[in-house]
Amino acid sequence: MGDIIPFRRKRRWTRPEDYGHLTQPPKFPKRGGGGRPPRNPRWKKWLPLLFWLAVVAGLSWWVAGDALRVDPPAFLEGEPESVVGKFTLCGTKGSANCVIDGDTIRIGKRTIRLVGIDAPETHEPRCELERRMGEAAAGALLALVNQGPFEMVGRIDNPRDEYGRELRALVRRMPDGTDQSIASDLVAAGMARSYVGGSRQPWCPAAG
Repeated sequence: MGDIIPFRRKRRWTRPEDYGHLTQPPKFPKRGGGGRPPRNPRWKKWLPLLFWLAVVAGLSWWVAGDALRVDPPAFLEGEPESVVGKFTLCGTKGSANCVIDGDTIRIGKRTIRLVGIDAPETHEPRCELERRMGEAAAGALLALVNQGPFEMVGRIDNPRDEYGRELRALVRRMPDGTDQSIASDLVAAGMARSYVGGSRQPWCPAAG
């Protein structure tokens, strides 16, 4: 008879030493998991930039809704234009640079509408009170622009109103480093009202 080889039950390899040089059993990937931790989508790293782009776009849309509302924010400002010279009331002698009414001036062939305010009308006023207030406002604006050189500041897209007038803020740089807003001075003097969009309030008293 041949040699009898005793039967040995097949041993499962479950001990670390059964894997040779490995001290720990290998970790096999779970089904469907891929064996890797989930990654954040790449687009998430752009979230902060997308947020600020949305803020800028929203602000730009709000300002663009009515360019007469406010002075342009710094990031939308165009290059300021320096204005030097004497102004008169339009229609008088030597009126190349002149004041049309309490919120509009003319420089050569250009017509400039001040942003942020609404002044009484002098052309086709709705009542006698508005006419008198409009003349006073025009005189106040004339005095302000003749106090010295100033700058016109507009938006980079150079907006105009429905009459084709350029929309500008008039600012004077003061010796102490501050800025004088000509429109704000008119409002402070009661010659104009702040305008932030929407319907303009009438200057004439309501009919009784």
